[in-house]
Formats: sequence, C-alpha cells, structure tokens
Amino acid sequence: MEETEEVIDHSTQTCTRMLLHVQDALEVLNGKWKLPILLCLTFGERRFRQIAKDIGGITDKMLSKELKDMEVNKLIKRTVLDSFPPTVIYSVTDHGKSLKPVIDELAIWGNKHREEIIGIRQKEKS
Repeated sequence: MEETEEVIDHSTQTCTRMLLHVQDALEVLNGKWKLPILLCLTFGERRFRQIAKDIGGITDKMLSKELKDMEVNKLIKRTVLDSFPPTVIYSVTDHGKSLKPVIDELAIWGNKHREEIIGIRQKEKS
C-alpha cells in the first residue's frame, strides 16, 4: 500500500471511530430537552415542579419521559424521600457531571453564534 493510501485509510478509520463516539453521545443527549434539564440540575438538586418551572415550555409527560431516560443512562439520580406525600428529588450523577465541559463549550459557542448571526442581521439592516 502506498503512503498516501495508508494515510487515507488511517484517516477514514479515525473518522469512523470518532463518528461512532459522537453518535453514541448524541443518542443519549438527543432531543430538545435533555441538555436543558441537565444544565438546570447542575445548579443543584431539584424537584419535578422546580425543573418544569426552570425550563419552561416542557409538558409534564415529556419531562417525566426525559427524566426516566436520563436516569437509565446514569446522567441523573432520582431519590424518593420518606415523607408524606413522598418527595422526589433529582440530581446529577458523577457521570452526568462529566458533561459539564461539553455544556460549557456549547454555551460559549452558542453565544458566539448568536453574536455572529445577530451581527450579520444588524449589518444587513444598516
């Protein structure tokens, strides 16, 4: 095999491997609500109603579904307190906390993107 073919083959293998990892991450974090829920919980544990209020616009059914899915993927922990009526508290697991750098970078990029797009639109209006 020629040197350029080896480089291309290695590059393709690296790309394929990275795509697999990114697809795995996106599968766990897919949808409109998981990252906002996770972000909300990084500021401290919350009850169901607190999460719904903090996020806004999410239905109870969707929030319940997303919380269950996130618990299955070990991103959050659900704790039932021994009280009447029972109180349920949600918190981020260590595994979920490992996404903080990703969320921080998304926030930074989102801010720059907003400035880029709004800046372009403002220049076009001028």
